Amino acid sequence: MTLTDPHRTETPATPSAAAGGIAYRIDPPVAGAPATPLIFASPHSGRVYPPEMLEAAAVGEALMRRSEDAFVDELIAAAPRAGVTVLTAGYGRAYIDLNRDPWELDPAMFEDELPPHVQGRTARVAAGLGAIAKLAGEGQKIYGRKLRYAEAEARIRTAHRPYHDALARLIGEAHAAHGMAILIDWHSMPSAAARTVVTPRHGKGCDMVLGDRFGAACAPALTRLVEKVLEAMDHRVVRNAPYAGGYTTEFYGRPARRIHALQIEIDRALYLDETTLEPTEGLERLKADVARLTEALAVGWRDLG
Repeated sequence: MTLTDPHRTETPATPSAAAGGIAYRIDPPVAGAPATPLIFASPHSGRVYPPEMLEAAAVGEALMRRSEDAFVDELIAAAPRAGVTVLTAGYGRAYIDLNRDPWELDPAMFEDELPPHVQGRTARVAAGLGAIAKLAGEGQKIYGRKLRYAEAEARIRTAHRPYHDALARLIGEAHAAHGMAILIDWHSMPSAAARTVVTPRHGKGCDMVLGDRFGAACAPALTRLVEKVLEAMDHRVVRNAPYAGGYTTEFYGRPARRIHALQIEIDRALYLDETTLEPTEGLERLKADVARLTEALAVGWRDLG
């Protein structure tokens, strides 16, 4: 089972990136764990900001870190004990956003002309949040100069492509072994975004958003299972608003081919001080909740058909 990115250009990854390197880390299921087709991914919890990026920046690393899904990698770190493969990013989101099409670039950020395959007019680019973000924090411009296209190409080649090559390989291996692959793409959202959600069931505010591209990215049974387990732990769960799933969910989710992708957004206020970016005591409670959900998925995946 292979997945081909229609926007990909054939620039080979460097040897270190192809082996993982800084670009990503894979934690396979531990010995003796049950065999499952489950893959947990955290594309936005990376913490590496290369010196060349910091030299070009007009803001400090502390502000860039506000774009991270801080500590989400820790929330899912125990999943291999339940038979889940975990993929986590190494580079910070402000360096390269792995939940974007790699060629989603803002032409205004570059001093030279961009090639025709660049997608410079998407809504995310207009918001300053393309594959290479223009803005961080409360809307501050990240860079003190215009970038060169070669810099973007290098980030795609050494960070974005290796991560997605690894993810596609893991999905293919799971599908070959089980006839099915299930990707859970883990994210966190600012508490300000979580507070804007209004639903008849929960009123104002939510704890988690399940993004399945309005049913296009995974079997309805997967979304229902995750929703049921989380709500049994008293979490307020909503679907597809304000986050329906990003590039990863849309690109990999092919339920007709038994490849299911679901994005989970977690309110950062549940586990993080958003001012200091330090974890609160809620982190341990949330780890336990994620572990319970993981166990439910490790048992219930066979019922997805």
